[in-house]
Amino acid sequence: DIRVLGVTVYLAGPFMLMNLARLGAEAIKVEVPGTGDHTRTSGPFATPDGLTDTQETENHVSTRFLKRGQGLKSVTLNLKHPEGRDIFLKMVEQSDVVVENIAPGAMGRLGLGYEEVSAVNPGIVYASISGYGQTGPYASKRAHDPQIQGMSGLMDINGSEDGPPTRVGFYIADLITPLFGCYSILAALRERDRTGRGQYIDVSMIDTLTSLIFMDTLEEELEAGISLRQGNDVRGAGATGLYHTKDGDIIVTVASNDQWNKLVTALNKPVLSNNPKFATLVERNRHVSEVKETLQGIFIEFLREDAISLLENNSVPCAAVRGVDEVMVDEHFWERGSLVPLL
Repeated sequence: DIRVLGVTVYLAGPFMLMNLARLGAEAIKVEVPGTGDHTRTSGPFATPDGLTDTQETENHVSTRFLKRGQGLKSVTLNLKHPEGRDIFLKMVEQSDVVVENIAPGAMGRLGLGYEEVSAVNPGIVYASISGYGQTGPYASKRAHDPQIQGMSGLMDINGSEDGPPTRVGFYIADLITPLFGCYSILAALRERDRTGRGQYIDVSMIDTLTSLIFMDTLEEELEAGISLRQGNDVRGAGATGLYHTKDGDIIVTVASNDQWNKLVTALNKPVLSNNPKFATLVERNRHVSEVKETLQGIFIEFLREDAISLLENNSVPCAAVRGVDEVMVDEHFWERGSLVPLL
């Protein structure tokens, strides 16, 4: 069995621990004596009588902490005290992985960096998550997810073309970076099984987001003078985007000539088939505003489900743009186990 020790706070570190626990590891979170993790005191709180914004007794449990602590065990240790440090190193001797996401260099200053930990367990896999990494000009900068979204370039490509850079509406860096960390840990454990040697893993949120956005052709589009910020449209994908119907929105992908032809067949409107500006993807990209305006005039005559049914029957990729309240009660997730009751 794999045992993981985590000196983790907020979201990125606990989420890495959580995912390793989901894979079967014994994941132990080390918390500060007295107060525990910061999120224990962050509402809303679950109580015997429902949710509340204030924590009035120990029976009021943070739902945020519950979500981020799924499958984890907890211990409290004062790592600034010699006895707490010694206990941690004793636990390291019986562990396979150490995960930490406190400030870069802080574990080293506590005498619990990779060198000290690997001295008592040469096979340990030690992973650090941080905003900017353990090295480089930005290593000492304080960072949470919003700062990383700004510094990574992600906000520059998100939002309307005529609007400001826009943050993605959830903690994307905090949640994707631990997944990169997890598969790096798994690879390191496989290497340890082969060689007996552990290793140090430095995972940063900015590296994660920047490497992901450059999987798209951003350099070429910048050189061509194309605006990277396209709102609900997709660069180079013609009529792909969001459309309003009578009672809701849909998102449609029409990123090839084949998909366009299927859309034209489904909607059966001469204005789509007879206009030379719409004939090829290249032409549709050149006249994307006119294409989308024309399609919007057609879709607004439909009810949402009718539009989706028509497009699906003609193999046009499409979906409803749903509210979170709709998603929460969708049986698809409950049947597959993607969503489970928290309490």
